[in-house]
Amino acid sequence: MKTATIPSVRVEPEFRDEVEQVLGEGESLSQFVEAAVRACVSQRKSQAEFIARGMKSLASARRSDEYFDAGEVMRRLKTKLDSAKKQQSQARR
Repeated sequence: MKTATIPSVRVEPEFRDEVEQVLGEGESLSQFVEAAVRACVSQRKSQAEFIARGMKSLASARRSDEYFDAGEVMRRLKTKLDSAKKQQSQARR
């Protein structure tokens, strides 16, 4: 498979120096840039999927006219979390 290139990015020399200082052992600047772009693409896809799920949920709530108080949801989730932590703590004994 042929590879493609991502356009070069012009930055201030000071910023390039800063980036080069954080490179890992044996890591090239190109590898760092590719990893950063991949991470950003992944984050944006996840964000778009999150928003889509939220919009779908909102549409469902509007259709059913069934809404839940955020404070109550958070209290129930905290209760579940506390219970799970307690069970985990007891299992370690």
